[in-house]
Amino acid sequence: MSKRFQTVGSLLRPQKLLNYKHQIEQRDDITYPFYADFEGYEECEFEATKDVVNRQIQHGLEIITDGEYSKSMWHLDFVWGLKGISRYIADHGYFFRDKDQTQKYETRRDIGLRITEPLSGRNHHFIQVFKRLQSIAGGRETKICVPSPSHIFGELSWSGNIGGKDSVYSTTQELKAGLVQAYREFVEEYAAAGGKILQFDDCLWEIFADDNPNSPYTGENIDQESVRSLASEFIDINNTIIDFGHSLGLKVWTHNCRGNYDSRNMGGGSYLKIANLFLKQLKYDRFFLEWDDDRAGSLEALAVFQEKPGTEVVLGLLSSKTNTLDDETRVLRLLDEASQIIPKERLLLSHQCGFASCDGGNELTEDEQWAKIDQGQKIALQYWGE
Repeated sequence: MSKRFQTVGSLLRPQKLLNYKHQIEQRDDITYPFYADFEGYEECEFEATKDVVNRQIQHGLEIITDGEYSKSMWHLDFVWGLKGISRYIADHGYFFRDKDQTQKYETRRDIGLRITEPLSGRNHHFIQVFKRLQSIAGGRETKICVPSPSHIFGELSWSGNIGGKDSVYSTTQELKAGLVQAYREFVEEYAAAGGKILQFDDCLWEIFADDNPNSPYTGENIDQESVRSLASEFIDINNTIIDFGHSLGLKVWTHNCRGNYDSRNMGGGSYLKIANLFLKQLKYDRFFLEWDDDRAGSLEALAVFQEKPGTEVVLGLLSSKTNTLDDETRVLRLLDEASQIIPKERLLLSHQCGFASCDGGNELTEDEQWAKIDQGQKIALQYWGE
């Protein structure tokens, strides 16, 4: 098996676990992590996690996750675990592009977030999730995945939580300071628990790409100076926490994509348009990037990493959205193309995203998922010889 092949993090959940997750989706009178609300849920999650960790080991994966079996959605479970957050069922979910690329596809609706008191990351449930993963993984290298600070700053600041009569934070700058502190608290406890790798997932970079037709920041009447200022603020928030993680000895990675829900996506936007912002300025040690189709644009965007010799890039050339194996000729061609831009030894291979960013997962079976993972291993071993 190849150490050059990596998984983003999430894997398809078994039906016995999904039976609980679907109940959670319909309820906002329950308290995260919901174990006390559903008899047998915690035990089911633990047993399913043991099974998926063993499957990862059997399939030769170098870095082990819990398959994100502890999550309902890739980002919101982390937010639910912060002190000061209340979840509720909103009037509508997120809107993705359906397979015809024109119709809207609505996600689950339990996405509402209400700030009820100053935020804190102390005693977060994800620390227990990590300790459980460590106990199962048997000394193998592990990582956990959480949403980037900037992504959650964006969602919270755009959700009506700022400046109202009863708001905890009067301004976005107050929210920013409170959220940064909460992340620092979490990161500190993660490192103290023995964490070595922390991955920040993020789906907002592409809204700053002016070739993204699905962005609220593209068009003739947009104040691009304000847009660039917001992008810089996002970068600053993330780098503040990345620097803190580095000071504690953590490797801090990121994964970026354009949305992944039931094999649908949220939008476009090329890396070339945001390369000098997010790729160049963010201080991550490893970037998982999405290049499974032409929405991400040319690999020329990788040129910014020539000035960052300590940074690794995981090319998401494979697709987690499809139930068929990927075109190996295309993948090998693009690996060759990428290695002409930055050294081959700084590159790795993955699928563009996890197989189940949200608990329902993409439209493929578990057997098809593992076959695609095995294909990724085979391609990586062929290309790198290790």
